[in-house]
Amino acid sequence: MSDPVTADAPAPSEPGEHRPFGVSTAPAELAVLEPDEAGRAVLAELAAALPADRMLTDPDTVRPYVHDDAEWAEFGTPLLVVRARSTAEVAAVVTACARHRVPVVARGAGSGLSGGANAVDGCVLLSLEKMTEILEISRGERLAVVQPGVVNDHLRAACAEHGLWYPPDPASAPWSTIGGNVATNAGGLCCVKYGVTRDYVLALEVVTASGEVLRVGRRTAKGVAGYDLAGLLVGSEGTLGIITEVTVKLRPARPTPPRTVVGFFDSLAACGAAVAAVTEAGLQPAAFELVDRVCLQAVNAWKNAGLPEDAAALLLAQTDLPEPAAQIEADAILDAFRAHGATDAMASTDPVEAEALFDARRMAYPALEQGGDAILTEDVCLPRQRLAEMLAHVVEISARYDTKIANIAHAGDGNLHPLIIVPHGDDDARRRAQAAFDEIVTLAVDLGGTVTGEHGVGLLKRDGMARELGPGVLAMQSAIKQALDPQNILNPGKALA
Repeated sequence: MSDPVTADAPAPSEPGEHRPFGVSTAPAELAVLEPDEAGRAVLAELAAALPADRMLTDPDTVRPYVHDDAEWAEFGTPLLVVRARSTAEVAAVVTACARHRVPVVARGAGSGLSGGANAVDGCVLLSLEKMTEILEISRGERLAVVQPGVVNDHLRAACAEHGLWYPPDPASAPWSTIGGNVATNAGGLCCVKYGVTRDYVLALEVVTASGEVLRVGRRTAKGVAGYDLAGLLVGSEGTLGIITEVTVKLRPARPTPPRTVVGFFDSLAACGAAVAAVTEAGLQPAAFELVDRVCLQAVNAWKNAGLPEDAAALLLAQTDLPEPAAQIEADAILDAFRAHGATDAMASTDPVEAEALFDARRMAYPALEQGGDAILTEDVCLPRQRLAEMLAHVVEISARYDTKIANIAHAGDGNLHPLIIVPHGDDDARRRAQAAFDEIVTLAVDLGGTVTGEHGVGLLKRDGMARELGPGVLAMQSAIKQALDPQNILNPGKALA
């Protein structure tokens, strides 16, 4: 097929060693898919409906779009990639696909870690990365209206110019998009106090599985008319509709820089006990993070950051209360750290020093990637009182499977991210890693937790989700999917087992 590639197409890149659990994937040299009758009809309709530069069919330009950042998650060969620039173009794509029962997989920046945006064979990959307008920021109403391709940090910076703040801040905030954040109900460092993406979504414009454009939600501070369809769509991973516009509520910018408290611990279990003590005391840090020694070593090796590596892990907490309440909360957090095994603990009011420590948390994942190994990222969330128990189990699982596991966490809300590190090309190590991954998922459910706190179910957590929810709840979810997408063309095979 010919390919109307434009100058702003992403540079071709190899898909690397992304392999699924026990099934083959598209080869490194992505083949051109020979379309069937339905595929040919969709190609013809889209060629007539869209500007030529919206459509990519050449394997070299399609290749960067076929999977997200999930290690070993299967992906197929799409019919083409469409880079839409408007709601009308998204609707045209979905309408054509619905008419011919061709799957549609929507994606943003591709920063997901569960395979939720991976191509299925014969699908139209619908990229929303070019829909990047911030349509409105209202200081009076404290809201913003954005297209789905707006990068999280870009929205936060634009809001700051108006004295406003958009709190959800996933570690991928410098490159992940608001549409993707909404699709997975992303969290971040601030979510322990200020909530996750769902807590800020007021309204959505969505293209349904039939191609109809609807608006759900509201712009008002309150409203209970009808079912909460906007809330239903948040976290649905593109399986119920394709989001083309997002209205989010904002908060006033924080007036003073936060105080930062750091504690160093000789074990992950001691970290968990300290976290539980802080929450039991009724304290509510604005951020509360865990970073282990493996991550600190990786950041030092990558950025020569000079971070301490003596402790097994460190806890970082911030309080953004006004003075003198900030001093009182910081002292109480220090007391909890010291009472639960911290070998050292201190508070800092230096914003530069504090930002360096939190940068280490944000850089942990890309720093580990510099070693060239495969990284399978876990995302389980536990009741905070079970955190220490879970962390101890992760250490034991790592040893039993002879598998290197680094740990970072949104410790304040029990959201753990064990990072399972495996050399590429070592099949035996991969099998051990997969077994460790599965055991961590199972254990999280057994301890009263959930298989995913913020990354989504995608492909990697379908079995875990089925175990967690049970047949009755799965049947309810399937009924919703059937009602909103009866032909099962929206991101088929994802999320629902």
